[in-house]
Amino acid sequence: MSEDLELASYIDHTLLKPEASKEDILKVCEEAKEYRFKAVCVNPIWVSTVHNALKDSGVLTCAVVGFPLGATPTETKVFEAQGAVADGANEVDMVIDIAAARANDRDKLIQDISAVASAVHEGGAILKVIIETSLLSDDQKILACQAAAESDADFVKTSTGFNGGGATVEDVTLMRETVGDALGVKASGGVRSREKAIEMIQAGANRIGTSSGIAIVKGEQGTSSY
Repeated sequence: MSEDLELASYIDHTLLKPEASKEDILKVCEEAKEYRFKAVCVNPIWVSTVHNALKDSGVLTCAVVGFPLGATPTETKVFEAQGAVADGANEVDMVIDIAAARANDRDKLIQDISAVASAVHEGGAILKVIIETSLLSDDQKILACQAAAESDADFVKTSTGFNGGGATVEDVTLMRETVGDALGVKASGGVRSREKAIEMIQAGANRIGTSSGIAIVKGEQGTSSY
């Protein structure tokens, strides 16, 4: 396997801009198939479009839920996740109740995450949990990761890319140390170069969320954001 192809296999090719058109979404799907990225990550309204465009390609369909604030009721996140999975999502990236994490409310975090995890797993998909590291202290990041693990999530993810900050080596390292080998770690937000992506992988990430996937595999500097 070539180095570029191996790196591409870590990447969730991402387009979450609210103004994205169907043509924009289909272009991202074609790019993902060409470069053999791991997944295409989109807002829920585009899941069926992406699922159909990626059919038989080996590229996964990923949807975000409770995005980008996480400030919706758990029941709403569950409904949104069920709809995404029904439309063909293989993976769901949910935003936690950030206020609960900042309040050190472990029980509320577990309730929120586990309800979505159950819905996602029932549909045969996997759940990644976005903890929004830029808004949390290290202790709160640890708490959020522990809550994700206790709630049967499959991954923890650094950031939405919409609320300031983004993935850092320090946060990825902390998250990997917290979850061990039990969960995956997705570095997302501001990863726009090959060097940065490799740093994240070396720190413990086994998935990279970025809209600069093509630039990363080509060894160029990406400029686009979500």
